[in-house]
Amino acid sequence: MNEVVAKRLRHLQQLRANPELFCAVNLKIMAKLPGGGNLNRSLIPFKWNRAQKYAHARLEEQKAKTGKVRALILKGRQQGISTYVSARFYHRASLFKGTSVYILSHEQKSGLTLFSMASTYHKKNSLAPHTSVENKSEMEFDRLNSKYAVGTAGESEGGRSQNATHFHGSEVAFWRNATAHFASSVQTVADAPGTEIILESTANGPSGEFFERWENAVRGDGDYIAIFIPWFWQDEYAREVDETFELMDDGSDDFLSEKQYYEMFESDGCTLGHMAWRRAKIKELGSHAIFDQEYPGTAHMAFVTTATDNFIKALPVLQARKREREGTGPRIMGVDPSGASGSKGDRFAVAIREGLKVTSLTWRTGMSTMEGYNYVSDQIEQHQPDRVNIDAGGIGASIVSLLKDNLPPDQARLIHAVNFGSPSQFMNIRKQARGSGGTHQPDRKPGPINRRAEMHMRMREWLMLQEGADLPDLDELQGDLTATKQRYRLDNDIQLESKEEMRSRGAKSPDLADAIALTFATTTHIPMRNKGGKAPTSALINPDTARNVARSGQTFGSYGWMT
Repeated sequence: MNEVVAKRLRHLQQLRANPELFCAVNLKIMAKLPGGGNLNRSLIPFKWNRAQKYAHARLEEQKAKTGKVRALILKGRQQGISTYVSARFYHRASLFKGTSVYILSHEQKSGLTLFSMASTYHKKNSLAPHTSVENKSEMEFDRLNSKYAVGTAGESEGGRSQNATHFHGSEVAFWRNATAHFASSVQTVADAPGTEIILESTANGPSGEFFERWENAVRGDGDYIAIFIPWFWQDEYAREVDETFELMDDGSDDFLSEKQYYEMFESDGCTLGHMAWRRAKIKELGSHAIFDQEYPGTAHMAFVTTATDNFIKALPVLQARKREREGTGPRIMGVDPSGASGSKGDRFAVAIREGLKVTSLTWRTGMSTMEGYNYVSDQIEQHQPDRVNIDAGGIGASIVSLLKDNLPPDQARLIHAVNFGSPSQFMNIRKQARGSGGTHQPDRKPGPINRRAEMHMRMREWLMLQEGADLPDLDELQGDLTATKQRYRLDNDIQLESKEEMRSRGAKSPDLADAIALTFATTTHIPMRNKGGKAPTSALINPDTARNVARSGQTFGSYGWMT
């Protein structure tokens, strides 16, 4: 082998192993205008941006771990993810044998655009393989026994006849016949090493196949991983600003002010230039909600909903995710076991709260009673809580009994069973007050009807405290906390929809939210065990004060029991 051939082979091997280098050296894309959009007929080398590099790193991490790729990518408009996935699959089809790429777009125009992009890759590629077929929707690389084809989701079951190794679903949230395509087109890829399925989209509301599969991926339910790309990672989504530019304090109960938004995302790469661009784009779109859907800062923002009956709103949860507080006060553990032993999809969740901060939130799925007992025992040993509140429904009652029977006495006394469906402490106090000639019916104060509503009400008040709560920065927690709706009653008492009602409308069981809510099960004195030499203390009010609060209609938060 002469040196020229050997050098060419080394170069080819390098490009096979390094898709980013292959794109920069061999592929061309349309240049983008400032603020988005393509500059026609101006081709530049394809150098990956931050969003594309991040997506690639996540995909390669999964591939190294599982041998294949199964991913959902949620992003804003024109962030280059479709361009990246198209190039990733062209790289594979043009340099490796036996690769069958199939792209399914939401509409014919978009499908043709994606294929035109791949065609440009091929025409400008100095290492382009020989094609036996090359038209508006298909390329066949006969010497590699590979092909690259595109279809449209408007077709009933487009792609069923394909035998793909690499499937790219584009703008999946906008697919027509989405259910049929997931049952046919996506299934053309075998569950085999080396295969890849990448489904990417902007959001299209909190419903549909893409949303449901995103929720499952966030929960870790299934093979797919969830990859989110924030809009402010794009350099072109920024404007020049000078020292006169000021952020506005224009927030409301429904959206963040510019100051709050910037403070929340500055550490993630949001600049004042991005904020100037955002202000102009919101004026153009006419709505903060539309902007958050089209250009989300978090995954939860992307799935914008105008529903007003969610018991806990998204904004205070989002703000709590971005705060940093020190954990003080009693260390309270909330345990929400999964449903019947090993219930599919339900999570066995354990939360630890110390005053304003949820210091730990962990969960597992498919737990049996004994596995749950061992899991909680380990958490108690690790965190040394001052109190443990456990939902006594389902397998919870058995776990409570096992813990009380088997833990050392000093730990067993910390275990408390909580029945979500039993009357609330508020109702019991109100009943006692009325029976003793206290509160009369005309002065009747509405309140939570059961323990679950009461704990969620206390948690909601905690999130609204001026001091500011601190939650783990997790999309799955955001979804859980904002999922439950309030059922309105003629007597104005507070009742939440049941988990069964949530499942009937397609919502998942809010296990993580319920675990945190359980840390608010009591307002009685909880002595703190010695931690670092500090004297025992309490951040909770005593029962007499709680009774007076209930009678007067004042909020518990004014007494600092939750901080």
